[in-house]
Amino acid sequence: MAGTMSFDALKQKVSSGEIDTVLVCLVDMQGRLMGKRFHAQNFVDSAYKETHCCNYLLATDLEMATPSGYASTSWESGYGDYVMQPDLETIRPMPWLEGTAMVLCDVLDHNTHKEVPHSPRAILKKQVARLSELGFEAKAATELEFFLFEKSFEEIRKSGFRDLEPISGYNEDYNIMQTTREEVVMRPLRNHLYNAGIPIENSKGEAEAGQEELNIRYSNAMDCAEFHTIAKHATKEIAWQQGHAASFLPKWHHERVGSSSHVHMSLWTKDGESVFFDKDGDHTMSQTMRHYVAGMLKYAPDMTYFLAPYINSYKRFSAGTFAPTKIIWSIDNRTAGFRLCGVGSKAVRIECRIGGSDINPYLAIAAIIAAGIKGLEDKLELAPPSKGDIYKDNKAKTLPTSLRDSAETLRSSKMLREAMGDDVVDHYVRAATWEQEEFDRVVTDYEIARGFERA
Repeated sequence: MAGTMSFDALKQKVSSGEIDTVLVCLVDMQGRLMGKRFHAQNFVDSAYKETHCCNYLLATDLEMATPSGYASTSWESGYGDYVMQPDLETIRPMPWLEGTAMVLCDVLDHNTHKEVPHSPRAILKKQVARLSELGFEAKAATELEFFLFEKSFEEIRKSGFRDLEPISGYNEDYNIMQTTREEVVMRPLRNHLYNAGIPIENSKGEAEAGQEELNIRYSNAMDCAEFHTIAKHATKEIAWQQGHAASFLPKWHHERVGSSSHVHMSLWTKDGESVFFDKDGDHTMSQTMRHYVAGMLKYAPDMTYFLAPYINSYKRFSAGTFAPTKIIWSIDNRTAGFRLCGVGSKAVRIECRIGGSDINPYLAIAAIIAAGIKGLEDKLELAPPSKGDIYKDNKAKTLPTSLRDSAETLRSSKMLREAMGDDVVDHYVRAATWEQEEFDRVVTDYEIARGFERA
């Protein structure tokens, strides 16, 4: 595994001609890589210190629109600059792109040179620091689910996103025969990511035609978010290189199973000992773990926006599809919103199953940590685990069922306002309400087909 490289190593590879391009990237609100392609010599000569970008990059939507209502930037303020400051600890090769390396940046205010508080990296850093003050480190792993399609992005776009055909014809969950046919994408994806320093474990077929899952080894919270972001970016680029499209839309068809991104998490001491494991505790859970998980359960509605950020995200929450609908925990039960895994071992952990494939991992992990910390602070008691088919548990609290509900819950979340700051919460409430406003003004194909003649 090649992994990250030092700045000195990058300079050597630039001098030898092995690297000629450096991608200088920030992570935007949607979890995408945005930035510039530098001639490598220019980067090692001067741009390694800083470069600039328009501040609308952290106040826009999937379409790169410029919505009103953000306090941080607007037409009135003139859309000025942010500073992109490369984090030289994150330099790594991009093996699927010839002669290319990349580096992630912190986003700084142009005048103060302080981190922009609503930058996804800054939001997660803050929660990691809060945990560190308690003597803990979060380790996390995310599962990336997505669909591969027969046609390319360009062909699908030109067709108006109609008549979508996945790359396979049947449910391929764990199916080796079908996934062999998809190795044209998945094999280079695994190998290129591994050579980029992403600790890939495996890929597998998921529970629908054309659905894939990519699994990355657990790591500290910041690295986990970084690995997820780069892997998602690589998936799309490598699929494109092979003439296919890869989509992380959570629910691309109402008759198909959706795509998730489950987040596994545990706490560890700075000496590398599991804080969650207690061989004498119920289900080998420590009291610390019980408080932490209780916080996640109590504040699940508060953090749902960061796990389901778009209109489509909520189409995935459907009974009988392995997507959760209830705020409840259970032991190794995939119908629950929170699943206890690894019982009896130091790998005991909690899996949050709420997140869809469209999450920004920095924001999702940050929100989960914030909820867990509140559970620790308030020493919240954890209810007994539920059993059976959680979908049928009518006594359990339900998750917010729409973006509109999640936005209002986020707006009124005292916990997240205390953990992240009012400015951050208000910023993402605006992101949520803008998505809702844009959807509300659109006439859908469903409405036309249903009511054109019969209404």
